[in-house]
Amino acid sequence: MGKRKTKKFASMKRMISLKDQRINEKDRAKVQETKKKDPSEIKEKEVPKYPSCLFFQYNTQLGPPYHILVDTNFINFSIKAKLDIVQSMMDCLYAKCIPCITDCVMAEIEKLGMKYRVALRIAKDPRFERLPCTHKGTYADDCLVQRVTQHKCYILATVDRDLKRRVRKIPGVPIMYISNHRFNIERMPDDYGAPRF
Repeated sequence: MGKRKTKKFASMKRMISLKDQRINEKDRAKVQETKKKDPSEIKEKEVPKYPSCLFFQYNTQLGPPYHILVDTNFINFSIKAKLDIVQSMMDCLYAKCIPCITDCVMAEIEKLGMKYRVALRIAKDPRFERLPCTHKGTYADDCLVQRVTQHKCYILATVDRDLKRRVRKIPGVPIMYISNHRFNIERMPDDYGAPRF
């Protein structure tokens, strides 16, 4: 038997480096000049801007009548718990409440189909204030987080854990949720009269 040739594995084609002399002048990689840093130079640092309505974690823009941004699952869970949304909000905060619904949330409810037609009828209630959306797409969570970050006058009503986790990172935004067949609120300043449980 003759000698067998074994194939080499993981062999790659060799490439010429871009600094090679055989490559044209215009195609060669430019040698980057390293600039020495001056220790006496003033360092620029970008600090995130916080709205003037916040006094540490205390939001001065919150006050009656409360504007409450409502999420899709909040409407569905309040139907399951047999709670009237506007009345239960007023019972929770002891003040006038204006539930607000964005176009994204409305589109999300419409996409759910016939099973959630009761939720759609509740969302189209004239007591609900409709907020138009100017961004692309209909992902409601991003829309709500963006709106709450820009304008600190809203309370966010949701049951979604991920959305709650995202909003907790934003200072000065209270979260309304459902537990024990009633509406509760977290992160609300003490002097606004929200009940403590």
